[in-house]
Amino acid sequence: MKQTEHTAIVLRYANYRDNDRMLTLFSPTKGRIEALARGCRKPRSPILNASELFALGDFELYERGNHLTVISANLMETFYPLRADFDRLAVGTYLLGVVENVIQPGIPAQETFMLLLHTLSRLTFSEQPWRPLLTGFLLHLSQSEGFVPRLHHCVHCQRRIADGESTWFDLTEGGLVCRDCRLPVHVPISAAQVNWLRTMLTTGSAGWVDSPEMMAPYRLMRQYIELRLDKPVRSAAMLPKE
Repeated sequence: MKQTEHTAIVLRYANYRDNDRMLTLFSPTKGRIEALARGCRKPRSPILNASELFALGDFELYERGNHLTVISANLMETFYPLRADFDRLAVGTYLLGVVENVIQPGIPAQETFMLLLHTLSRLTFSEQPWRPLLTGFLLHLSQSEGFVPRLHHCVHCQRRIADGESTWFDLTEGGLVCRDCRLPVHVPISAAQVNWLRTMLTTGSAGWVDSPEMMAPYRLMRQYIELRLDKPVRSAAMLPKE
């Protein structure tokens, strides 16, 4: 039996019994953590707000056997303004669902943690369009998780793709396809969108958060990421319709 403290964000919760919740936490040093928050749904519970989605804080956990219980939480941020805009709330919830799919228990994920916090902050406290924010997040997530799309050579013949050249995207192989190798299943992608992806990978978040909204290949990156997840992201159904 021991007590540990973890900086973490609440990715998901499931109500349990009358006043409890099972929390899915994301810690940059411990990855995914499942912990019971006893009595958190009582109106005067000291961990009431820390047991909501998006809650970021320092969680003190009590470990007994294979079970963890939240003892206390020092709340740092709730991203509360998201709740005033349904579209941005839906995007934020989708971010949590995608991250929950890619992180693992006990495996550090510092880069993914910082990427999530940065994107949530922009989504909550700026007026930047959500499409390039979400597309940039998915692109950089693919990079941090080791399956970034190949954007400079055809994934089939390995020929270099020139700037402005007509190309397609192979969702299964994860990269561009030249005219000679394209098949009906490959997805068309414009030269401007290819350039957007290439630029965002080199400039980092400073570039993709300020980019023109329609340049971001939002639908393609969603398809690419979701194809690689272990299970569907249920909150995807809540995303704004195009």
